[in-house]
Amino acid sequence: MENLRKFYIDGQWVDPISTRTMQVVNPASEEKIGDVALGNAEDVDQAVAAASSAFEKFSQFSKKDRLDLLKTLLFITDRRLEDLAQAMSMEMGAPITMARSAQADAATGHLKGFIDALEDYEERIKLKNGDIIVREPIGVCGLITPWNWPINQITLKVLPALATGCTCILKPSEYTPISAMIYAEILNEAGYPKGVFNLVHGEGPVVGTAMSQHPDIQMMSFTGSTRAGTAVTCDAAETVKRVTLELGGKSPNLVFADCDLEERVIASVDECMFNTGQSCDAPTRLLVERACYDDVLSIAKRAAEQTNVGNPAEEGDHIGPLFDKLQFERVQRMIKVGIDEGATLLAGGLGKPEGMDKGWFVKPTIFSDVSNDMRIAQEEIFGPVLVIIPFENESEAVAIANDTPYGLAAYLQTGDPDRKERVSAKLKAGAVHINGGGIEYGTPFGGYKQSGNGREGGLMGLEDYLETKTLHGL
Repeated sequence: MENLRKFYIDGQWVDPISTRTMQVVNPASEEKIGDVALGNAEDVDQAVAAASSAFEKFSQFSKKDRLDLLKTLLFITDRRLEDLAQAMSMEMGAPITMARSAQADAATGHLKGFIDALEDYEERIKLKNGDIIVREPIGVCGLITPWNWPINQITLKVLPALATGCTCILKPSEYTPISAMIYAEILNEAGYPKGVFNLVHGEGPVVGTAMSQHPDIQMMSFTGSTRAGTAVTCDAAETVKRVTLELGGKSPNLVFADCDLEERVIASVDECMFNTGQSCDAPTRLLVERACYDDVLSIAKRAAEQTNVGNPAEEGDHIGPLFDKLQFERVQRMIKVGIDEGATLLAGGLGKPEGMDKGWFVKPTIFSDVSNDMRIAQEEIFGPVLVIIPFENESEAVAIANDTPYGLAAYLQTGDPDRKERVSAKLKAGAVHINGGGIEYGTPFGGYKQSGNGREGGLMGLEDYLETKTLHGL
């Protein structure tokens, strides 16, 4: 824990220039875990100087050299998966079983996906006209990651930077610094040259802004809220740096009467509540065909009532707390908004689950009889809250699904093979999950509209970190 008060810059743990700190609190117990240092613009300058110096040599590493480092990293990461899982369970409240199987597993899963992508990637392509296309690392990259999937998002940014020969500065969420600290230790042990990877903790408006505005950073990759992503884009505009964004979502889940209702509705509720609803692509709008509406309400109510809430330190399939008091209060406000808007409270509601006075635990909540113009249907709540909206026919379902500023993901439950293709083609989203189909490691992830730009994972995730050069007359 001593490294929480330090930054990892130029291959070593160093004392920050800034003297500010923040408490890290366990959201289940509300007890202090430790203190994390909060950096400033001068700390960012030091990290950028180290990354800039390292880029000259690291950018010339061969593809084989970079692959060898990634494979060494895989071995070391696998050895420390339990450390990562315990950290995320403690700092953000992920139940330990889920922290192992999903949160920490992303560290090796994405790494394998990037190794496969890099092995297949062609760095030089000869065109029919004789010209040659060369792809080169873009330079120093600034990476900003959120608290809800800490290691998942860190690996989706750090790994493609390292795989392509870039150097980077990571600013993880100040609320989940422990897993980031461990990941820096893993990278250090893997033998990456000093300055290739740097870690600076801090607040978005301070450290994030300094990174976005820095003239020696060539690319910013940000995951978080749409509001904050807009700020990163504006801050980066003056230096015309590349910006990739993975932002919010209000993902529709279309349920047609021809699917296996019992199986698909229970799975849909579980998917919404997973990670305590704190996933940007969670299927939080359940759009239900009127012909099966009453049946779906009955199944969904039962599924919500059977969703257990419990201590994240204990094994099991329960959900944990929200990550912080501020998020708890926001979710409570939005539940009150739903009640005031006249939606029917089908399950859950205001307050904490019975017997859970300490910790930021929330009742799994479902609203039915929702119209898509309600705030609870348009705003990202980021908690275990599901809204159910009826539709009459396929065309209305698609219209409601697309009636959102977001477009990160969509979900479709149907037993009709033709409808799978037809409806998927009309949904404005970066991913369509059909009858429970999940995204695999190595598949690109990203959204339409205000859900961002660029793609993370696999081959397309590498391409965002590369510049294109054309050679003529060779």
